[in-house]
Amino acid sequence: MGKKALRLLFTMTIVWPVIWLWLGLRVRHRHLIPTAGPAIVVANHNSHMDVFALLSLFSLRTQQQVHPVAAADYFLRNRWLAWFTLNILNIIPVVRTGEDTDPLAGCEQALRQNKILILFPEGSRGEPGKLSPLKSGIWHLLQRVPETKVIPVWLSGTEKVLAKGNRIPLPLFIDVCVGDPVATHPDKPTFMDSLLQALLHLQPHQQGHETHD
Repeated sequence: MGKKALRLLFTMTIVWPVIWLWLGLRVRHRHLIPTAGPAIVVANHNSHMDVFALLSLFSLRTQQQVHPVAAADYFLRNRWLAWFTLNILNIIPVVRTGEDTDPLAGCEQALRQNKILILFPEGSRGEPGKLSPLKSGIWHLLQRVPETKVIPVWLSGTEKVLAKGNRIPLPLFIDVCVGDPVATHPDKPTFMDSLLQALLHLQPHQQGHETHD
């Protein structure tokens, strides 16, 4: 069975049943999720469940074009995890430190091929409900591929569904709020502040709890 078929099988038999049936996903403004690239879906990061919640928002056809961006030192630390994340989750591994190679080269190449990236600009899982300082790698990517669309997303509940140290997800709702595209800007502080404010604006206490497609 090929990699594409394996990814589709994993989505239909694991991701969708867990996310939509076992847990439940409440989504606001799902129509803003991109169906084609180049695009980057940018979200807060509190749990390993985050990537599965985001992947479940895409159709089966679009999922083949979606690549989560993940730290190579964590997700490639053993051959079984590396095989799963590279072949099933379709990640683009990024080397965070200690290498002379361009850490953004894989992401840039994917965007130039009109792919969609999932990016957590905090860099690692943060404290639930709080946004850690955003890293500027996304701004550098946008300078290379400026036509890229940036879509902010706020995730709530994943930190309770699958908290650090837990292996079995609890049957609790996950709330997803998708925002309008964030305009690119040649000035790094200006763009990073715009992205920060866009993410903070999507928090539940800012948006309320009404659910829409």
